[in-house]
Amino acid sequence: MAIGRIISRGGKLLKKKEPAGSKEKSGPKQPISTSLKQNLNVIRQEMDSAPDVVIRPFIAGSREMALVFIDGMVNDAIINRDLLPVMMTIPPAEQGGTIEPAFIREKILSIDEVGIISDLMEMLSAVLDGKVGLLAEGWSRGLAISAQGFEKRAVSEPETEAVVRGPREGFTENLRTNTTLIRRKIRSTKLRVKSRRLGRLTNTMVNIIYLEGIAPQQVLDELQRRLERIDIDGVLESGYIQELTEDAPFSPFPQHMVTERPDVTARKILEGYVAILTDGTPFALIVPGNFPCFIHSPEDYYERWGVSIGIRFFRLIGLINALLLPSVYVALTTFHQEMLPTPLAVSLAAQRARVPYPAFIEALFMQIVFEILVEAGLRLPRPMGQAIGIVGALVVGEAAVRAGLISAAMVIVIALTAISSFVVPTFSFSLAIRMLRLPMIFLAAALGIFGIFTGFLMILIHLVTLRSFGLPYLSPITPFIWPDHKDVLVRSPWWAMVTRPVLPGFRNWWRAKPGINIPFTQSKRRTAGELEQVLGNGRPPSPPKKGGGRRR
Repeated sequence: MAIGRIISRGGKLLKKKEPAGSKEKSGPKQPISTSLKQNLNVIRQEMDSAPDVVIRPFIAGSREMALVFIDGMVNDAIINRDLLPVMMTIPPAEQGGTIEPAFIREKILSIDEVGIISDLMEMLSAVLDGKVGLLAEGWSRGLAISAQGFEKRAVSEPETEAVVRGPREGFTENLRTNTTLIRRKIRSTKLRVKSRRLGRLTNTMVNIIYLEGIAPQQVLDELQRRLERIDIDGVLESGYIQELTEDAPFSPFPQHMVTERPDVTARKILEGYVAILTDGTPFALIVPGNFPCFIHSPEDYYERWGVSIGIRFFRLIGLINALLLPSVYVALTTFHQEMLPTPLAVSLAAQRARVPYPAFIEALFMQIVFEILVEAGLRLPRPMGQAIGIVGALVVGEAAVRAGLISAAMVIVIALTAISSFVVPTFSFSLAIRMLRLPMIFLAAALGIFGIFTGFLMILIHLVTLRSFGLPYLSPITPFIWPDHKDVLVRSPWWAMVTRPVLPGFRNWWRAKPGINIPFTQSKRRTAGELEQVLGNGRPPSPPKKGGGRRR
């Protein structure tokens, strides 16, 4: 009943009335003229005679034709080998007035992707995508020939989501390559790829990828409505879409999972989530997003389940340290010295005797210095970034302690906080924790432990009320859904995770048949002969001994 109420609430949220004018507006139409000269003049005028726009006129038999393409975005070998020589060798007898673009596509060209277009602006859009436009005298339609050949980065290992065990391939800036990487993971006819363009000037291609019959239809419909409402001049990265489609734009927490790993994207698609790929960026968006998505690492599913539970436990401790450790230090040294052991309190007091300002100013100053060092290390070239980190952490920290500006205990606290910040696998969620650390320090300096509890309670209230495409952000922790707790704070073995997450994938809950994947030693006790046969020795089972049953 509780799950039904949650789904119904999500459905009400997703079925909001669509505002007027949300439909995607189509651009101006201009039919292709039968005059080749007029078509080429329009193209030159629209493109302002750009030097990289190549118009290659030629005569095939008795008909004037022209190729239109952008230099640097096409494969010259296809034009010089598969287009011009083939078109110029058409016999003149076949160049009469009855020849049509369909004849060229079906009988002449051997290129796999050739489209027939009747609108000149649509032809220009295809040329800007890297295709070759073919226009001819007397034709009211043209051909858009696939011949893309622009430079693109090779598939390499992701830098922000490195793993010890797992695939070493990551998304690139090419949309077709990214779609192929997912299809290599999910070889199913149920995988759906829906394309659309966003941005009035950039015309950025965006792919929506999901599994038919598993992804919730409510999420798909709501995602389509939100994408249709986007009316902006350009979309250069998936971050544009992330901000324009999230439920709570003022929340510090990300509501879309961001990843550059095809294996993570494929795993979430199999669970019922929806992936959004944007041309020009190696990062994929996954919706809906919830808290467990941001604290799980890809390696949790490649190592044995017992080891993964321990790793997640340490990761959760690191998450709490990253948020609360500096504020707890400020509260204890400012208001609650009686909570510390006497030797520790005396040691901290001796260290802070030389520091001329309170612990709050000390923690705030060190936190700002730490954020500056992190930004400097990220923006500088890699060798210089490493040098900045070493100089900032060792030289500046040691010099500040010796000069009496900072206590040694504060340096230790900030160092532990910095290390804990990088334990969070998702960079966007780690940024939210780093930004929330400052308000927690302010509350600790004003109200002590009570202020920390107040701030932590406010964060929990915000997370409980937060939703992503109708999915509660803290699901399945709250609302509490017991079947989904096999993969939240702990990771159950794969033979036990026979169901998908309830809310994202409620259209098809079962991912495996119960009891099928139970390990061999637990599913059935075997004799030594049966073990040998299963392991491949090929010998029949040994007969049971007299007076004995199965070996145990």
